[in-house]
Amino acid sequence: MLQAAEKAERSRLSAADWEAGALDLIAEQGVPALAVEPLARRLSVTKGSFYWHFATREALLKAALQNWEAHADEAMDQIAAIENPRERLRELFRRTGREARTHGIYSALLRALDHPIVQPVMERVSQRRLDFLKLAYRQVGMSPTDALHRAQLTYAAYVGFLQLVLQLGVPRIDHTELEEYVEHVMSTLIPQ
Repeated sequence: MLQAAEKAERSRLSAADWEAGALDLIAEQGVPALAVEPLARRLSVTKGSFYWHFATREALLKAALQNWEAHADEAMDQIAAIENPRERLRELFRRTGREARTHGIYSALLRALDHPIVQPVMERVSQRRLDFLKLAYRQVGMSPTDALHRAQLTYAAYVGFLQLVLQLGVPRIDHTELEEYVEHVMSTLIPQ
């Protein structure tokens, strides 16, 4: 009887379910909060279900971050398919403004840059984002140096805004104000 219940639990929750749960927990409470037992309770399963899919907490963290990184890459690939570089930048800014879960995960990962699993993922993701921005700014006619500086400024604005809003709680803005802010950022950072 017990074996049948354990088998049903394992089949009900996939590794992807655990990874998604881990990312939700990271977004809400940070990387240090990721632990097997509390996550199992959150997912309404026993921790035995966890060990069916992962050997350690670190294995789950690594898999969850690989999943997050792959999702980020897919989103960038979709935006990269837009031919007009100004429209590409606008779409990037609009999508970025709507990604609350991703903001939470990214902000939590910024706070955990000293973690040996987190640090290389953040390096790769940040470099790809900077490269994406730099290319788009080059394609709108900026010099290589100006494109690099504008990409860095754009990325710094994103990271700084996350820290203000998610870590410091300043400013508290509603959906309409966020939309206005994104429009302002676009008009400021995308050359005409």
